[in-house]
Amino acid sequence: MIKNFRIGVIFRVTFVTVTLALWLYLVFQTQYYVTISLFFFVIVFQVYRLIKYVERTNRKLTRFLNSIRYSDFSRAFTDRGLGTSFAELNEAFSRVIEEFKKERAKKHESYRYLQTVVQHIGIGLISFNQDGKVELINTAAKRLFDVPVLRTIGALKQISESLFEAVTNLKGGNRTLVRVPTDNETMQLAIYATEFRMHEEHYKLVSFQNIHSELEEKEMEAWQNLTQVLAHEIMNSITPIASLSDTVHMVLKHKAVSENGHHIIDDESLQDVKEALETINNRSHGLMQFVNSYRDFTQIPEPSFEVFNVQKLLQRVKNLNKGESEERGIPIEVTVDPETLEVTADPHLIEQVLINLTKNAFRALQEVKNGTIKLQSRLNDEGRVIIQVKDNGPGIKPENQQKIFIPFYSTEQPTSRGGSGIGLSLSRQIMRKHRGALSVSSNQKSGTVFTMLF
Repeated sequence: MIKNFRIGVIFRVTFVTVTLALWLYLVFQTQYYVTISLFFFVIVFQVYRLIKYVERTNRKLTRFLNSIRYSDFSRAFTDRGLGTSFAELNEAFSRVIEEFKKERAKKHESYRYLQTVVQHIGIGLISFNQDGKVELINTAAKRLFDVPVLRTIGALKQISESLFEAVTNLKGGNRTLVRVPTDNETMQLAIYATEFRMHEEHYKLVSFQNIHSELEEKEMEAWQNLTQVLAHEIMNSITPIASLSDTVHMVLKHKAVSENGHHIIDDESLQDVKEALETINNRSHGLMQFVNSYRDFTQIPEPSFEVFNVQKLLQRVKNLNKGESEERGIPIEVTVDPETLEVTADPHLIEQVLINLTKNAFRALQEVKNGTIKLQSRLNDEGRVIIQVKDNGPGIKPENQQKIFIPFYSTEQPTSRGGSGIGLSLSRQIMRKHRGALSVSSNQKSGTVFTMLF
């Protein structure tokens, strides 16, 4: 058998040529019809064998491509004796197969690594497709919901109807908080969703974290802070009222003289009673105003979202404070980059926040020479809009920087210009209703910056 492919082709072509020449001679020079017919079939057979022999490369290439298609890397390409071209081809095939083996091994290792991470992570993860079929659920999620397996997302109804509705209705990039009662405790689940497409199919990945204990701790801390502030403010009003009430009672008891069914009191005692009652009246109105402020804090309206230009908003806030700015000699600078920057929010509520922050800046600059207030807006590194109110005042002490957002907490006594301790709390609540945040950064050398993140 001829093993060298090139020699084999030459031999077969030569043999076909000789046979064809002999057949033509018989056709034109003789009348051996049977022999001519036999030679014809021999030529056809030789051409067929030649074609099959030449198509060996195609068959080898087909085997190679099928191996890749079906990930069958067990086949070997080791034909020997067919010449250097076939040896190089076999070697190329083998190298490609080895590279595919390495890549598949890497992919499997990466998949196992990802699976290990997903199963090890302490946050519950569930991924499901548009038909509700669960494609992935990690150990934390199974432990959280006390289920050995979850085949469809609809099975969450057995745990909690509100949980199922929250998961199915939550849009990608959004988050929500759901209360889920169980036999042992009530879970407060922080749920975050993201959506993606894979293999032309829509998927949703949802994370679950039980923050019940953290919420309870923060809630208790918030109530303690609020109770301390409320107790402080109420006691400041109740103590003088109680003291003055006792004074009035003692004056009327000891100074009033009964004559003919009437009580007579001297002018000095009467004046004391009037002053005491006037003070009681003022403190009572002050206490009522304080209660109304608390009611306003708990009844913030829902935002009416619209798209508006940030430059125009900041300029409007500057104009609203123009009188106080000129009176105090404190200029307000507005900077927006780019000037066409827009944000989706409730312009009236955001304007109220900016007014509160600007008023705070004015109060901070009361004793500062060459004070300046800057209203700035730009996009941060994440592409989100931020608005900042900056002042070059004395700054806020580190221990007070978080307390200033507690309702009714104030670092100064209330004045005619403000300082009631409700403005910053309202401002942060408004930003939370916009799914944003309000934070403070302060340095006693460079001043204070309040940042509104949308």
